[in-house]
Amino acid sequence: MFKILLLFFPVLIFSTVLKVGKNEQFTTIKQAVAASKSGDSILVESGVYKEGNINLDKPLSLIGIGLPVLDGEMKYEIVSFRANHIMMKGFKLINSGEDEIVNIGAVRLYDSQYSTIENNIFENNYFGIYIQRGFRCLIQNNRITSRRATSQERSGDGIHAWVSEELWIKNNYIEGQKDGIYLEKVIKSYIYHNYSKKNLRYGLHFMFADDNVYVNNTFDNNNAGVAVMYSNNVGMVGNNFINNWGDANYGLLLKDISFSKIIDNRFHNNTTAIYLDGATKIDLLKNDFENNGWGMKINSNCMENKIINNNFVNNVFDVGTSGSMAMNDFKRNYWDKYEGYDLNKDKIGDVPFHPLSLYAVLVESNPAVMLLFRTFFVDLLDKTEKIIPSLTPENFVDREPLMKKLTI
Repeated sequence: MFKILLLFFPVLIFSTVLKVGKNEQFTTIKQAVAASKSGDSILVESGVYKEGNINLDKPLSLIGIGLPVLDGEMKYEIVSFRANHIMMKGFKLINSGEDEIVNIGAVRLYDSQYSTIENNIFENNYFGIYIQRGFRCLIQNNRITSRRATSQERSGDGIHAWVSEELWIKNNYIEGQKDGIYLEKVIKSYIYHNYSKKNLRYGLHFMFADDNVYVNNTFDNNNAGVAVMYSNNVGMVGNNFINNWGDANYGLLLKDISFSKIIDNRFHNNTTAIYLDGATKIDLLKNDFENNGWGMKINSNCMENKIINNNFVNNVFDVGTSGSMAMNDFKRNYWDKYEGYDLNKDKIGDVPFHPLSLYAVLVESNPAVMLLFRTFFVDLLDKTEKIIPSLTPENFVDREPLMKKLTI
């Protein structure tokens, strides 16, 4: 029986708890790390610790009691993970160093697997958490904020992951960074229930990142909510894209992506809810577009996308395009601008709806035409378009528009 216990519970039998504090055995975290063995736990009492770079090179649990502060003094990478199975929680990390070449930040994971960063506060750091070649790491319940950035060039990301796999990034609050969350060459990862707000560039940013899913996140008042670029097979479900206003700002930017799904999302109060450029084979299903400047902008290089069962309500323009040809399928959407009828009472309009207005086409080619918004001239264009619909591209048409708004 004793051998069986050794096999299945080695940490329980051999691990040691080391305490750090003013009146404890160790007065610095570095002393405790040096004295520790793999699998040990280090408990750090409240206080302010200015220890430069704390290098964790073995499996350890680093646990803060009473929210101890790790201060990088604007010079250091505060904590480095250089082993697997490291856990850190319960700390406040402030004032990391800043280096645009090595991307210095508060915590960096170097080739770390099965590590966890949870229940920490990050304030006034360059990068918050940087994951380099991570595998199956969990980042959850952290609060990451910064006020030090005056421009994108002088700011790092809240959570930055590079060449990593199967990350779980959950329940984090991120504000004031360059990108809230940045994923480059990251695969098979799950981004869940994060709140990314007032970041200088994107709330969430994908680059060459395939087979990922982000669910139930909120992207609020960023320069742009989310950018998915040069990626395939991305699932985007149940997210809120809200209040992303400004010149060339988007709720969601899709650049050269394919085979992805956008389902049950809410796009409210954005300059442009979704901008598609080089997007193919995307399913946009059961999304809510409301109070946006543009509901969707679809460049002419976008093909074989399905826009089905969505609500378009109180947008200035529901759809815009850069060209006259597009091979995308609009079907059974609700359009608040639709004025058709339903004689057979099947809840589907008997007259097709053309969501691309002539005025939207004119504004796309000449933005100064927006000065005529809500004038008699625009009303006249709308009337003319209904009489002569061939003035706008025929292929932008929903032949089965819904008579009632969908519950999403």
